[in-house]
Amino acid sequence: MLRRTQPESHPHLTNRSDLKDIDNRDPEVRKALAKAVRDACINVGFLYVKNHGIPEGTIENALSASKEFFSLPLEKKMELDIRKTANFKGYNPVLSSNNDPLNRGDLHEGFEFGWEELHAREYDEKRAHDDGVMAGANVWPSEPAGFREATLGYYHAAVDLGRKLFPLFALALDLPEHFFDDKTKNSAAIMRVLHYPPQTGPVDDRVIGIGAHTDFECFTILWQEPGIQALQVLNKQGRWIDAPPIPGTLVVNLGDQFARWTNDIFKSTVHRAINRSGVRRYSIPLFFGTDYDVKLEPIPSCVSPERPPKHDVVTAGEYVQERLKATYGH
Repeated sequence: MLRRTQPESHPHLTNRSDLKDIDNRDPEVRKALAKAVRDACINVGFLYVKNHGIPEGTIENALSASKEFFSLPLEKKMELDIRKTANFKGYNPVLSSNNDPLNRGDLHEGFEFGWEELHAREYDEKRAHDDGVMAGANVWPSEPAGFREATLGYYHAAVDLGRKLFPLFALALDLPEHFFDDKTKNSAAIMRVLHYPPQTGPVDDRVIGIGAHTDFECFTILWQEPGIQALQVLNKQGRWIDAPPIPGTLVVNLGDQFARWTNDIFKSTVHRAINRSGVRRYSIPLFFGTDYDVKLEPIPSCVSPERPPKHDVVTAGEYVQERLKATYGH
């Protein structure tokens, strides 16, 4: 059972990586960057990245559209209720998910979607990525105008960043730089835009912004609204550590698929969000996973007599489906 202790006011996470050389073709420069990433992956599972390449205007457009959408009347948003879909895409209202079984529900609302060409107005089976359990067309609200274009614009920028991160993670594991290429040809990339109402009451209240959990996929690219503290990470001592937004950075946190692939050498760290700012809080996570037909079996170099396999082998799609059903109750 997770310890429900008061969060530490200090120290907050200090693992930061500068991605200005992420496109540098000098192998020594890239190895140096991967080495900086490696420490955070092994010891924390969270890191901040700057010079990530996503234009500020792209972020602002997605944020503005999200605020407009969440300001719509509830009955309008409920037309796209995620609980009525088979592929977990659409609108999820406040308390519709529950990431921590010890809680009563997650105090946030969100809108969830997957791969779609930015300039394609209709779903194309031939060009769509194989999203496994989430396969099928996205659903989009009729208002606000421009919501689809603004959020998809950010989505594709974040996906481009995610593709550049996989080689760094391979190098951080002392693997060939292109080790993950054949396992991520149609990577399932799912994005959510989220709104957290202000949270009141004691820290251990059983209804919080999002309950303690680990993410399902390989890694998450998270934009946090500046100036509003909500994200917390559980450290090795079982204490909650604030992970505040740092201007000009994104948070990258590792998920369960990487943990299973690396036999827990890479950490999939427990985290939660509690918005006690007194104002609304918005965030945009993009969950980047492997192809759904890939088996999550440990990389040979991550297994030894002293470190036997720790997880049953399942496909990525089977694992994500199991976790989604547990979260949304269907």
